[in-house]
Amino acid sequence: MVIHSLRGGLYLYCGIEWSIIQGSGIQWESKIFAIITIFHNIIMLIGEYTHTLDDKNRMSLPVKFRKEMGKSVVVAPGLDNCLSIFTTKEWQKVSEKLSDSSMLTSDNRSFSRFMFGQAVIADVDTNGRILIPENLKNRSGLTTKVVVIGVQNRAEIWNEKAWNDYKKKVETQADALADKLGQIGVL
Repeated sequence: MVIHSLRGGLYLYCGIEWSIIQGSGIQWESKIFAIITIFHNIIMLIGEYTHTLDDKNRMSLPVKFRKEMGKSVVVAPGLDNCLSIFTTKEWQKVSEKLSDSSMLTSDNRSFSRFMFGQAVIADVDTNGRILIPENLKNRSGLTTKVVVIGVQNRAEIWNEKAWNDYKKKVETQADALADKLGQIGVL
């Protein structure tokens, strides 16, 4: 059971049914939703978008991402040679998880340095663009054509060719990956 406050009302979630609780007394109005609803504190970034990196290293965020991401984002090195874009709230969650890990472990120190040492806060301009620092652009091999993908709570920026190659490789392994995730209870 989950309770959310949205637009002045409280929403109670049980399974796939949301019930609206309003006013000082309890008034129930049940509706079953057949679509995914995005609430103000849950980020759902999905899709694949080809964009251009201009000569000043600026890139437009996909229009569908702009409202979710806000006026400032964190651009950080990602895994598999991409860049990750986080909202400031999501970055805070990542930061807290990494900060909770032991500094005494070499792997924890190394990964924290990898993430935090190269991360930058980027303002989203009035045209929906962010500036990609030169060091991060070079690290991920970004050229004029880039692909921005939504990965639920973050976006990733890929070199277009690297993304297409990676996507083909993963598509051939999708069944085996699903099987492995099923065995550990993820799917």
